[in-house]
Amino acid sequence: MCRNIKTLHHFQPPATKEEVRASALQYVRKLTGLKSFSKANRELCEEAVDQITTITLHLFEHVESHGPPRTREAERLKAVERGKKREQQLRERVLRGMG
Repeated sequence: MCRNIKTLHHFQPPATKEEVRASALQYVRKLTGLKSFSKANRELCEEAVDQITTITLHLFEHVESHGPPRTREAERLKAVERGKKREQQLRERVLRGMG
């Protein structure tokens, strides 16, 4: 999955429509390979982003969740820890390659 697309479901406070739309835009860009939409493709791509946003919001309203809602701070801390782990693994690989 694209690293720029984040989990948005089951947060307190809930994800906003703007957050969902931003992820939908990243999704469409990733699938099409387009950084920006040309004049010829803009309308079609924007329509896709709007539809994905609507479907995602509908999904969020109806999917069952178990456990306590996520918090943005806890998710941020998890991401920091994952980054530290990746960095440590990279260092270890580099050191193994030197020895």
